[in-house]
Amino acid sequence: MTTANAWEMGQQTQEQPEQQEEEGQASGRTINVGEQERWISAGIGALLALYGFKRLSAAGILVGTGGVLLLQRALTGHCPLYEKLGLNTATGEGAAPKEYFERGIHVEESFTIMKSPEELYSFWHNFENLPRFMKHLKSVKVLDEKRSHWVADGPAGMDVEWYAEIINDEPNKLIAWRSLGGADVDNAGSVTFRPAPGDRGTKVSVVIDYIPPAGKAGAWIAKLFGHDADQLVREDLRNFKRLMETGEIPTTEGQPMGVCR
Repeated sequence: MTTANAWEMGQQTQEQPEQQEEEGQASGRTINVGEQERWISAGIGALLALYGFKRLSAAGILVGTGGVLLLQRALTGHCPLYEKLGLNTATGEGAAPKEYFERGIHVEESFTIMKSPEELYSFWHNFENLPRFMKHLKSVKVLDEKRSHWVADGPAGMDVEWYAEIINDEPNKLIAWRSLGGADVDNAGSVTFRPAPGDRGTKVSVVIDYIPPAGKAGAWIAKLFGHDADQLVREDLRNFKRLMETGEIPTTEGQPMGVCR
């Protein structure tokens, strides 16, 4: 089951105060980029501009030009691509499923863990447990039965934040969630817990879809700064397996280089 499928099955009406479109125009153009997204664009744009223009090469100029365009996007609050697609992240609504299909990055990983679906579901369902094995997460604060606030490591040492809600919840089988409006990075995810054949524990499958600030090109930007979504999710699941099976996550901190156990 993809995140979009879980979304469509479990999506509920979200009550939020209606927000008026930000007043004013950016040089005659409508502001269609949310405030948090503008800050992210400014940070990444400045870094790319410095990175690119320091290198006297065609590739460097290309990267630097991309940085300048992101800076312009941050300063004006206007994105021509958003205008063509009819998108506006300056409003209070989260990204729609269609946007994940068109602009998003899809990640899917599975691990078999020698614990029951009930144990694994119960641990994961308390989102405040997630930073214990998801190293890119700084904190998750549960606000009520459905909503939570997340803080994660972003590119170039910046934090990214978002509010999320549970959109589908099948006890001991499935949890699906999505970010709400105003997220630094729109994202949605689901985790399923299925008994593995032959009494070998539980197959845990995670699906993550996210929309980088610069669209699909943002995946390249993320890798440029050493962040690979597939690798992160794979390592998170490996840590989850270790934590649930042994009660701890092994670390090489403080050990001599080359030691292997």
